[in-house]
Amino acid sequence: MTSISIIGSGRMSAAIADVATRAGARIQIVRRSTSSSSGDRAGVAYAALGDDLTGDLVVLAVPYVAYPSILEHYRDRLRDRVVIDISNPIDFTTYDELTVPTDSSSAAQLARMLPEGAAVVKAFNVNLGDTLATGTNGTTPTTVLYAGDYAEAKIAVAVLVEAAGLRAVDVGPLSRARELEAMGFLQIVLAALGTTSYESGFTLLP
Repeated sequence: MTSISIIGSGRMSAAIADVATRAGARIQIVRRSTSSSSGDRAGVAYAALGDDLTGDLVVLAVPYVAYPSILEHYRDRLRDRVVIDISNPIDFTTYDELTVPTDSSSAAQLARMLPEGAAVVKAFNVNLGDTLATGTNGTTPTTVLYAGDYAEAKIAVAVLVEAAGLRAVDVGPLSRARELEAMGFLQIVLAALGTTSYESGFTLLP
């Protein structure tokens, strides 16, 4: 059975937990406190930031600017794990540009921060949370585009996605994360402007 640790407790964390639930995965959610709330999920293990990770897949469901502080707790513990980067490194004060170098991506930057043996996969960043929670985008199953340099890591992500009833599409090596982040940037800007809906988003037809 797939196991997944989701670091973060926001909207995307909840949406990816929905995906993992449908896939039958064991789920751990890591947040600032383990104090229970009315929104806690049955069957999910909750942990506080700094606690041990139980998942073979680790999702960083926090903004890109929070990565350094997360890695203060977990950098060495991410060795030999699949680390899923879902971020779109947008300057949210202007919605005008990505905040990483033009020849790089948040996924590439993350890979440089991690120890040897950690396998970064870019995934879920072009999916708005509602399309992951419902499993549909318009009238089609939600498509998750993913990129990475390690075949086994990408297979693990694809297995999770497809077990949840979604479509998984491999777009290539981790260098393609730059294009995925540009897509995510455009989609978020269009939704923020009201041009598109947060319940929809880009889709890839079969």
